[in-house]
Amino acid sequence: MFGGTGRRIVSIWFPRFPSDRALRARAVEGPFALSLRHGNADGLYCLNPAAEALGLHLGLSLSEARAFAPSLIVRPADLAADRAQLAALRRWALRYCPWVGVAGRDALVLDITGAAHLIGDEAMMRGDIMRRLTRAGFTVRIGIADTHGAARALAHAAPGIAAAGQSRAALADLPIAALLIPPQMDTSLQRLGLRKIGDLLAAPRAPLARRFGQELLDILDRALGDLPDPIMPEAEPPRYGVRMTLPEPIGLLSDVTAGLDRLLIRLCETLRARGMGARSLRLTLRRVDGAAQHVPIRLAAPMREAPRILPLFARALEQVDAGFGIDQLRLEADVVTPMAPLQLGTSAASTDRVEALMTRIGTRIGLENLRRFQPIDSHIPENSFALAPASDAQRQGVWPGRPARPLILFTPEPVAANSATPPAAFHWRRMGFTTARATGPERIAPEWWSTAPKAGALRDYWRIDTREGRRLWLFYTPQNPGWFVQGEFL
Repeated sequence: MFGGTGRRIVSIWFPRFPSDRALRARAVEGPFALSLRHGNADGLYCLNPAAEALGLHLGLSLSEARAFAPSLIVRPADLAADRAQLAALRRWALRYCPWVGVAGRDALVLDITGAAHLIGDEAMMRGDIMRRLTRAGFTVRIGIADTHGAARALAHAAPGIAAAGQSRAALADLPIAALLIPPQMDTSLQRLGLRKIGDLLAAPRAPLARRFGQELLDILDRALGDLPDPIMPEAEPPRYGVRMTLPEPIGLLSDVTAGLDRLLIRLCETLRARGMGARSLRLTLRRVDGAAQHVPIRLAAPMREAPRILPLFARALEQVDAGFGIDQLRLEADVVTPMAPLQLGTSAASTDRVEALMTRIGTRIGLENLRRFQPIDSHIPENSFALAPASDAQRQGVWPGRPARPLILFTPEPVAANSATPPAAFHWRRMGFTTARATGPERIAPEWWSTAPKAGALRDYWRIDTREGRRLWLFYTPQNPGWFVQGEFL
């Protein structure tokens, strides 16, 4: 029997976690819901109380929900943001005990064995968790019992505390659905007259196992403590930092640089051993008077070579005020990314020089001010690119080589021409042009499936070589007859 080990488990369930997170970021008044796409349709994913009061429920299609409640405010669900928020709450919950794990997409589980007295008792700990999370804007239900299964059942059906050794009695009057069994299994059990967990405990086990499989009995046994149900806390991400405490304070720039050099060598060795590269570094200089100065730098590309990184601190270190002396240096890699080994060669050296130049410029004007063009999967010319940070590690996509596109692209500008075929002569930007050769057409249709801004009509693109020497990219709109210039070939 595992129930007599003296363990005490807390289950924290957030019944409206996705919508609570979204409303904390941007609050709204009235009925609110998050939508999630299933197949080819959007359905309701999470509702606030005002939306539930209108009779809306999870799984309802978005079109039906809008028909029932025209005032409903809907945003798309962000599952990645939900996971990040739950991970942040898991780290926050470490204030209560060292064993905290994530249970599903909307719950936390804490092993508070031997830790409740630090707050006072279990009731005071539960009240403190409730107050803090409620003040933060989360709807929360908490159960405490000897096992995770029992605590989770209490959180879902009857939030409260089950006394030590009384999990069986606390579960007896709860509905079987509190065990979080599959809905089909719950429906089948109710048809047999088994509606409460107590009814399930009194039923013969062999017929239940034959009809519903061993899964049902294992869930029940884990809730009662007859089977182990370990809590697996997530490992904290590694932190890359080194520190040097000095026996005597220093104040010279050369001494600080020498200490930083030693820290960089140690830090880069650790990064290299783990296949990582630093994207952002922070040097903290603690003075003897207790004050601290921070010297951050951002890198255009992952680096782990101390000789290349050290000169990047030179400009910032000149601005440091050592006061009566510095007695401690701490260097930490705030942002790290995987860095695969690269074969050394001409191309690698060229890339390193470009990244070093970007880093040097970025330390002066800010890396966010260095931009580049990012290819976008769209055949509409003005939607086929976007500006992205030049130091972005996720460089994906390439522009297709065919059909050819002009090097200079601008907003379509009308030209004075009326014919449906390429005009023999036209005026553009107060200049007259004569067509020497026209190549085309290439028809581009609007992207009806995209939500991005798109062309309002069909376009027939032509490459026009003029006798004046300009090579222009013109298009004609059949629905609304007219010619436009959108680019120029060099």
